[in-house]
Amino acid sequence: MTDKVKKTDAEWREELTPEQYAVMRQQATERPFTGKYVDSKKDGVYACAGCGQELFSSDTKYNSRSGWPSFWDVIDEGKVALVEDNSHGMRRVEVVCSRCDSHLGHVFEDGPRDKTGLRYCINSVALDLKENE
Repeated sequence: MTDKVKKTDAEWREELTPEQYAVMRQQATERPFTGKYVDSKKDGVYACAGCGQELFSSDTKYNSRSGWPSFWDVIDEGKVALVEDNSHGMRRVEVVCSRCDSHLGHVFEDGPRDKTGLRYCINSVALDLKENE
């Protein structure tokens, strides 16, 4: 298991862009259809932009038409943590990086039925694509 990444708020602010900080440390959401990975079809692994932990494979990415990159599974269940989120008058499940506790997005049960049935709806700014060579 990888060691937890612990940084001060000041360190996160220095290392992340303002948009990344708002999303990853303050649970904001990028505007739909604006993220750099929404329409990406490149092969590779999507890692946490905060700590580099590998989270999602391009093999599980699909077009959910939701406005955010969507995946039907994670690389390994231990790579993300799921947290109950009752903010904004909704009941949702937040997805966070298990290594650095960065907010990634939310998971919903309206994904591809022939796969897991899940839709990991993830903010592009929380991800870095490591393209296959």
